[in-house]
Amino acid sequence: MRKLKLQSQISLDGFHSGPNGELDWMTWDWDDKLKSYVTSLTDPVDTIILGRKMTDGFVGYWENAIKDPNSPEYGFGMKMCETPKVVFTKTMTSSSWKNTTLATGDLTTEINFLKNQQGRDIIVYGGTGFVSNLIKESLIDELNLFINPTAIGKGNSIFDGIDAKQGFSLKRSIGFDCGVVALQYVRKEN
Repeated sequence: MRKLKLQSQISLDGFHSGPNGELDWMTWDWDDKLKSYVTSLTDPVDTIILGRKMTDGFVGYWENAIKDPNSPEYGFGMKMCETPKVVFTKTMTSSSWKNTTLATGDLTTEINFLKNQQGRDIIVYGGTGFVSNLIKESLIDELNLFINPTAIGKGNSIFDGIDAKQGFSLKRSIGFDCGVVALQYVRKEN
């Protein structure tokens, strides 16, 4: 069975975004070591899943990044654009984005269908609501949390809505010069 991995930025005090979705607190002065670490997370992936709300910004950003082959983000941008994407939506009926299909059914059913297909791992990038629903339903197998050296005081958590204890084991933790700490957790088997 394929693994579903989350890659998410988190503030030092545990928020995924500010109260109004603000992301201006994130640290982006990444060195080559941190960029290489992120690449190691995405290399074994052949599918990206996204929530509808995050899709416009995500796809638009990476499509723009690959317009200039000399851009430092070009290689990673190509991975993001060329990798098949599945957008979870209740409102879209079609997508003009390259390599994108829509999932409109029950979240758990759709995710389990993807996880049971042949292929490599799946990575999810998403907004707070989408990701918290995946966590609540115990669908994420690996949490890759990038703890930023900023406390924002209040905001939105990807762990909102969890109504039962979920166990994870720390697989790896790495600190980077910019102050970001990457924590990798895997779901404990029940």
